[in-house]
Amino acid sequence: MSFKVAFIGAGSIGFTRGILRDLLTVPEFRDIEVSFTDISQHNLDMVTELCQRDITENGLSIAIQSTTDRRQALHGAKYVICTIRVGGLEAFRTDVDIPLKYGIDQCVGDTLCAGGIMYGQRGIPEMLNICQDIREVCAPDVLLLNYSNPMAMLTWACNQYGGVRTIGLCHGVQHGHHQIAEVYGLKKQEVDIVCAGINHQTWYIQASHQGKDLTAGLLEAFERHPEYSRTEKVRIDMLRRFGYYSTESNGHLSEYVPWYRKRAEEITEWIDLSSWINGETGGYLRVCTEGRNWFETDFPNWMQDPAMEYTPEHRGEEHGSYIIEGLETGRVYRGHFNVMNEGIIANLPNDAIIEAPGYVDRNGISMPHVGNLPLGPAAVCGVSISVQRLAVEAAVHGDDKLLRQAFMMDPLVGAVCNPKEIWQLVDEMLVAGEAWLPQYAVSITEAKARLISDNLIPTRSYEGAARLKVKTVEEMQLDREKANKNAGESDKGKDREKV
Repeated sequence: MSFKVAFIGAGSIGFTRGILRDLLTVPEFRDIEVSFTDISQHNLDMVTELCQRDITENGLSIAIQSTTDRRQALHGAKYVICTIRVGGLEAFRTDVDIPLKYGIDQCVGDTLCAGGIMYGQRGIPEMLNICQDIREVCAPDVLLLNYSNPMAMLTWACNQYGGVRTIGLCHGVQHGHHQIAEVYGLKKQEVDIVCAGINHQTWYIQASHQGKDLTAGLLEAFERHPEYSRTEKVRIDMLRRFGYYSTESNGHLSEYVPWYRKRAEEITEWIDLSSWINGETGGYLRVCTEGRNWFETDFPNWMQDPAMEYTPEHRGEEHGSYIIEGLETGRVYRGHFNVMNEGIIANLPNDAIIEAPGYVDRNGISMPHVGNLPLGPAAVCGVSISVQRLAVEAAVHGDDKLLRQAFMMDPLVGAVCNPKEIWQLVDEMLVAGEAWLPQYAVSITEAKARLISDNLIPTRSYEGAARLKVKTVEEMQLDREKANKNAGESDKGKDREKV
């Protein structure tokens, strides 16, 4: 069996390598074509060398086609896996640091809130450029598997404006599934779930063990758990108030809703600093920075470490390889995918990108009808969908009025800032992102003029309620195993420089 898989944004640390391992674990895929592309030749060379070493030591003869020429990498591809971060860490810093001046304290800033909205403004135009290349040089039946955030916004733009069939993929459902099983003392495979909503705000509307419902006792089970009762306070409180557990981590979820990060003095009540993902201010930016610095320094040692093993017991849980396996071999795979709603969840808008259960086999990807979400979870998702729709339209058309409206409608931004503050915040973020926002050229010129006036609203120098310093390479060397794990998990394949 032979077909081509192209990785865009392949100059990542852990993500490209892990997905490639998952693909090549499938026995029928030992002769597929693989291409890597990234705009950073340096990053691309390192990851290609590492992955080619893995391939060789697993006894395969595949030669990775590695190039900074995206169209060359895409030529003839049947599957495209996208993991870009437009603007890299430089732009990411502005997504976190500028909102802090206005009191907006984010943990991640890659899905909603000020950072996620601006991340989408940079990513959507480039995703549409990628879609044009895909339409012109890929196989006619190509499928784009998007792992890049903001997941819903980018997948929405590709499907509505890009002309390319696009599925958004995330691992949040799997992680929460593990947690639900754990609080009941069960294994993941013993617990059946139905999860539905939107990416990073998907709800476990059904959970059962041997036909017995588990949702009724879930709050008490999480409150009793020695770790999650401390690290998942926001998720547990949302479970308490809305009746259902949500997929995304404590830190992520805390910045999608208006209640947990709007007052600096209360933020630490809802987070835990044992891991960035539990709510640390700018936590994801910190670990991404540390991960990239560590990989640059420690890469020679990575090449000396044992190769990844392409065996079933080492295969990961990311959906991408299983989708391709199902489509190519006919083996049935059930997962949770991000697709255009089109009636799957009856009480969410049809044009929205929803996350819901799906089945894959040789006949394609089938998404069963879920019906209505419970009213409370549907209301939470509905607010976020309004922000996403405004942000997508703003990015596609370069409309800064829609962009400002997206900021106003965002739950946390609106909880912290008044309209005048939001207008000035958007001006600052547009100017800071000028290198990656060509569609806003006129708006940026006008914003620059306003920002040198004498009528600016005072801002503050604010590091956030719970910000930790970036570790030096020397500090990370004290625990190489932990540093390697951090480097592999932090980048998610989305570390790109300017486009």
